[in-house]
Parts: sequence; C-alpha cells; structure tokens
Amino acid sequence: MSLSAEEKDKFVRSLEEDREFRYAVAGMLGFKEILDRITSIEERQMKLEEKFAKIEERQMKLEEKFAKIEERQMKLEEKFAQLEERFAKIEEEMRETRRVLTVIAHRFGVISESSFREGMKYVVEEILGAAKVTRLTLWDEEGIVYGHPTEVEVDVVIRDDTHILVEVKSRVSKGDVAELYRAGLLYEKVHGVKPKLLIIGGFVDNNSWRTASELGVEIRPIIKD
Repeated sequence: MSLSAEEKDKFVRSLEEDREFRYAVAGMLGFKEILDRITSIEERQMKLEEKFAKIEERQMKLEEKFAKIEERQMKLEEKFAQLEERFAKIEEEMRETRRVLTVIAHRFGVISESSFREGMKYVVEEILGAAKVTRLTLWDEEGIVYGHPTEVEVDVVIRDDTHILVEVKSRVSKGDVAELYRAGLLYEKVHGVKPKLLIIGGFVDNNSWRTASELGVEIRPIIKD
C-alpha cells in the first residue's frame, strides 16, 4: 500500500515535529534492518547446511565404496592364502614323490649309489639343517668294521661340537645298523670322539628298529607315513 501526497507530507512533518514518533520510526527501521540481516544469515545457514548434507552424503558413499574395497581385498587375501597353502601341499607332495621314485630307482639299480646320495642331499639337510656333510676315509687296521684291515668310508656331520655319522640307504637292514655301529667304534678310536649314529632310509626292515634301539642308532625314514 502506497501513501498519498498529503499523507507523506503529514508523515514528514510528524518526523520533524514529534520527537517520540521520530524515535519510534527510527527504531522500527533499525529493527527491520536487523530482521533482514537475521533472515539473510538464516538463508546462508540453510544453504551451508544443504552443502554439508551433500558433503556428508558423498562421504557416506565414499565410506561405502572403501568398505566394499576392503571387503574385496580381504577376500583376495583369503584366496591368496588358500592358494599358497595349496601350493605348499603340492610342493610337499612333489618332494615326497621324488623321494619315493629316487629310493625305488636306486633299489632296482636304475640309478647309481653316487646319484642316489646326491639326490638325498636335500633330505639330509632337511633332517640335520644346513650342516655340511663331509666324506671321510678311515683306515681300519684292526678290522673293526669288516673283520679285516681295510679302508672305511663314512659321512660325517659336525654340528655344535657334536659328531654325527650319517648313512643313507634305500633299504635298511639290521646288518646296515650293525655296520654303522662298528663304523662309530672305529671313528671313536681314530678321532677320540664318540659320534652319534644316524641312518636315513627309504624302506626299513622291521628287525632293524630293534637292533637300532639296542645299539643306539637312530633311524629316520626318507618316506613319510
């Protein structure tokens, strides 16, 4: 609603002549300005809240995406772990198969003694660790091992001041156990050290276990049960 010319003149005179009226109008004008400013601030605040709401929505979507990525990563890690376990089992089965084939091949004369020993190196290392196996030749003047003077070859591992005589056989009999025992007596006589005695065998005769127990010879099977 607009004022007429007469009303405007009256309003202006009132402002000039009436102090209280003038103050009241001024107060109203100031209050309106404040209200306008508050309204402007509220509008800005609403816009900011809308922006924050959009940002929160985007953040939630990102978090959902990261959660899905982490879930996929966990599944991939589980699959890799399963694959590693399967490969480990396959490698173990392949090693076991190679052991069996090497033992059988030597037993039936397909491979030589030297080839058999070379093929069993990793088995010895697996049982004794990264110890070095040394081949020694001892002179048996009294015939302790074979009943007459002769040279006797033995494989020796020295680990932490412990001397170990190692014999690798495709098939172990009680005669092999007794022979290694006598070789241990010869080694002790020559070097002044009583060695431990170990036979690593493919197939072990039943009687060999009892003889080994009586003579203090340890038997380790090449082929696992």
